[in-house]
Amino acid sequence: MATKKQFLREYVKAIRDGNAAVFAGAGLSRPSGFVDWKELLRPMADDIGLNIDEEHDLTAVAQYVRNKSGNRAAINSSILDAFSKDVSTNENVTILTSLPINTYWTTNYDQLIENGLRDANRNSDVKIEYKQLSNTKRSRDAVVYKMHGDVDHAADAVLTKDDYIQYDRNHPFFRSVLQGDLISKTFLFVGFSFEDPNLDSILGQIKLLLDENIRNHYCFMKKVTQTDSMSDEEYGYQKAKQDLREDDLRRYGIQTIFIDDYSEITEMLKELEKAVLANNVFISGSIDCFDAEWPKAKIEELAYKLANHLVKEGFKVTSGFGIGIGSSVINGALDEIYTNKFQHMDEHLCLRPFPQGIEDQTERNARWEKYREEILGNNGVVIFMVGNKKDTVSGKKTVADGCLREYQIAKELSRVIIPLGTTQDAAAVIYNEVKNEKEQYPYLEKYWEILGTEKNIDTIVSAVMAIVEAQRAV
Repeated sequence: MATKKQFLREYVKAIRDGNAAVFAGAGLSRPSGFVDWKELLRPMADDIGLNIDEEHDLTAVAQYVRNKSGNRAAINSSILDAFSKDVSTNENVTILTSLPINTYWTTNYDQLIENGLRDANRNSDVKIEYKQLSNTKRSRDAVVYKMHGDVDHAADAVLTKDDYIQYDRNHPFFRSVLQGDLISKTFLFVGFSFEDPNLDSILGQIKLLLDENIRNHYCFMKKVTQTDSMSDEEYGYQKAKQDLREDDLRRYGIQTIFIDDYSEITEMLKELEKAVLANNVFISGSIDCFDAEWPKAKIEELAYKLANHLVKEGFKVTSGFGIGIGSSVINGALDEIYTNKFQHMDEHLCLRPFPQGIEDQTERNARWEKYREEILGNNGVVIFMVGNKKDTVSGKKTVADGCLREYQIAKELSRVIIPLGTTQDAAAVIYNEVKNEKEQYPYLEKYWEILGTEKNIDTIVSAVMAIVEAQRAV
């Protein structure tokens, strides 16, 4: 049995390293209103005189339906009816498709994963038939392998016993590709019952090949509990069966995370998302007017060292190229990237300069608002420093309203907010508001004085690094 903490730690690491994958079963789609395999077959089983609740080999039931009718028309029609309806993407799908995971496998016929990726502004490369395996979609963000077919190709869906027997002939290479992914990636199985003959065969082959060197994977399983209608003997049987299933999955490297209620899956996925996003840090700020306490050289040094230390510790820094700060953030990040990060700039630095040249003020405000929402949606930590600009009419210093708006969005998204109030202006406004609600920011408890008054750059940077490291840890 895997602990929740172990799962989060190892799967977050796999996501950061680019080695994470998801295998989705019917349970992932059920909250959106789609049926599982048993419910799909129930009316067809009734038609041929079978009680689906008494049957354990569902592939055989599907085969009986096919044999009785003489063709697949009834099966194809059921798939179309069950999976063509308009449903909403559920929260678990939304989280999983928003995360920077590049590989998704599913036995589901529905299109929730593809739709979730599209909603997250990610370009999916969907593989339904073997001829698509050799093609690579341009600018893809994720690959979705639908190893049992798709609702739009119901006639080719894998469901009957014959479909499984002929799988390698009709779907060549799918098993081989999955086998390779199971060897090289860390999988999270969601909504999967592990009763699929294809997966069982693949896991057995990997076990035979790698023995004790098999990779760790994870799955969720609801703990057997004794209900009022369940006898002690029946409960003991179900519990023993579950323990045996856990032991069997462990043979294949699949560690079970037991839950009491399915809502716990959503809570764990939220924690997973938060930990992954905590690796992405947005430095918000601008400065048009300097003073004796924070002269130009000192502000630039602070921005440089913040970015440099963050990249050094493996964080990804995002900059909106704020005036007076953006260049130093970029230089600090790049110096570390080119020295010690094998020049992998995209892994450690994201540049998001705001769109310019939009004369219409209303359109400009709308565009910038959406831009801010996108930036903050992709970053779990926001550092606010300075935040001032010259008033276009008076020429006098004023607080940068853009920084204040970014704070509001960050607050709405429950991001980790680190205001360097000591640098004054918008950062000071944010610092004072946050401090007045300090119970909502327990991670800042030890650092209020440093963030509010400290002028030593190294002390400030050390405090910020301690805060972000604590947020990234799981």
